[in-house]
Amino acid sequence: MLFTFILIDKPESADLRQRVRPEHKAYLSDMADCIAFAGPLTHDDGRTMLGSLLVIDFPDRDAAHAWIAQEPFTKAGLYGSTAVHAFVNLWPQKVGFPKPS
Repeated sequence: MLFTFILIDKPESADLRQRVRPEHKAYLSDMADCIAFAGPLTHDDGRTMLGSLLVIDFPDRDAAHAWIAQEPFTKAGLYGSTAVHAFVNLWPQKVGFPKPS
C-alpha cells in the first residue's frame, strides 16, 4: 500500500537539513524500488526548503511508521510536523519529472 509522508521542517533548520542530507539520501536509496515519488517541499521561490513529500510502498501502516521513525531527518529532529496517510494513486504522472537524457 502506498503511504504519503508530509514532513514540514522546523523553522530555521536549513543548516540541520544540509548536514543530515547525505544520510537522508542514503536511507532513501535503500527504498528506491518502493518509492513512487519523493522530493522537497519548497516555498514559492522553488529553492527554499519547507519540508519533504514522499510516497512509498509499504506492506502496512506499522511498517511505514517504523521506517519514518528511523529516517535520518526524523532522528535529527528536523521535522516540526509529520503526517502519514494511506494513498491510492489514480492518476498517471505526466509532469514534474526530469526529462530523460
